[in-house]
Amino acid sequence: MRLLFMPLVRHQWPWLLLALLCAIAAATTVGLTAWLQLSPCHLCIFQRLLLMLMAPLALLAVLRAPWGTLAGSAFSLLALTGAVTAAYQSWLQLQPPGSISCVGADMGPIERLVEWLGGLWPTLFMAGGFCEDRELVILGLSLANWALVLYLSVLALAIWHLQLTRAQHDSTTGPLN
Repeated sequence: MRLLFMPLVRHQWPWLLLALLCAIAAATTVGLTAWLQLSPCHLCIFQRLLLMLMAPLALLAVLRAPWGTLAGSAFSLLALTGAVTAAYQSWLQLQPPGSISCVGADMGPIERLVEWLGGLWPTLFMAGGFCEDRELVILGLSLANWALVLYLSVLALAIWHLQLTRAQHDSTTGPLN
């Protein structure tokens, strides 16, 4: 039985690591919210949702092509979406207090999605904070800043592994025409 899984773990450990990182990060956001009584904003909740979707995608990426490649590419796209969202939230937090807000008269698609999910499962998806607030700062970085670091890190690892897997595939089968 051990021999059956050794090649899988040896070659696909980055996806297993990414699944673990995303699951821990998602659980941490839920835990910190409850423990410190934080009020996450719509962008925070959206980033949590992305992490919750990325963990199973990373596990699916362990599979052989084409499903593993498709799941890895979807993972990378969600990581990029998370990085853009976290960068935008970090930018909002850098603005002078009271000068800008993510809350507007009309809700965008992210806000509508989060509101809908919040109605279904308030413990995980209820947004009550403002995106420009820096409720928790750790080592000088807000949670949005830490999220940006996480998303860029997992994106880099995912892209690296996708490229490595493709290069290995091309070297054993020849380039695809």
